[in-house]
Amino acid sequence: MKWVYIIAGVALYLKMLLMPNAMAETVDLSMVETIVQDSGVPNAVSGIIFRNRLYDTIFEVVVFTLAVMGVRFLMSNEQPLTHIYQFNDQPSIVLARLGATIAALVSIELAIRGHLSPGGGFAAGVAGGTAIGLVAITSPPEWMQKLYQRWQAATWEKISVLIFIILAVISLIGIQLPYGEMGTLLSGGMIPLLNILVAIKVALGSWAVILIFIRYRGLL
Repeated sequence: MKWVYIIAGVALYLKMLLMPNAMAETVDLSMVETIVQDSGVPNAVSGIIFRNRLYDTIFEVVVFTLAVMGVRFLMSNEQPLTHIYQFNDQPSIVLARLGATIAALVSIELAIRGHLSPGGGFAAGVAGGTAIGLVAITSPPEWMQKLYQRWQAATWEKISVLIFIILAVISLIGIQLPYGEMGTLLSGGMIPLLNILVAIKVALGSWAVILIFIRYRGLL
């Protein structure tokens, strides 16, 4: 029986190498151009996420929000750690802070220009969360928690979600901002705003999750 599986695997491999892909011949590259023209942004992926499948993107943002709430709920009955180990050596601190600065700049770039080049709100939020995580592993947890509360990050996270849903619903209804000139920063209608809102939501949500895990699980 083993030889039957081996022969079938070799036959399938030869089929993929020797026989042409019928689907590749029927792919119409004008579809990408149509998406770019309809969305008004050069990044067709952003056009698909925030226009063609915006309904799915709304629930992706909601699912991420529920995940953050789930982490808070699961950890609510646990006791915080009395001592949290973190990086104390100067080289690690310098490298982490340098990496955080680079990640923060990349996050801003992806959020603002995600509709013009590869990137977007989700990637920008992940980069922002990475920057926050790198700062967290080299900073006192109490300071990070005070900073989170001082800037009312939890409130801004909720506001960004509400504004995103409102703008997304308006866009689904058919109301759009002017598309502007293709390739410019102020182009694409609602897409740049949705990009920035998703980036804020993901970054602040990641900040909340990082603080919770550090408080109840530690770093090392």
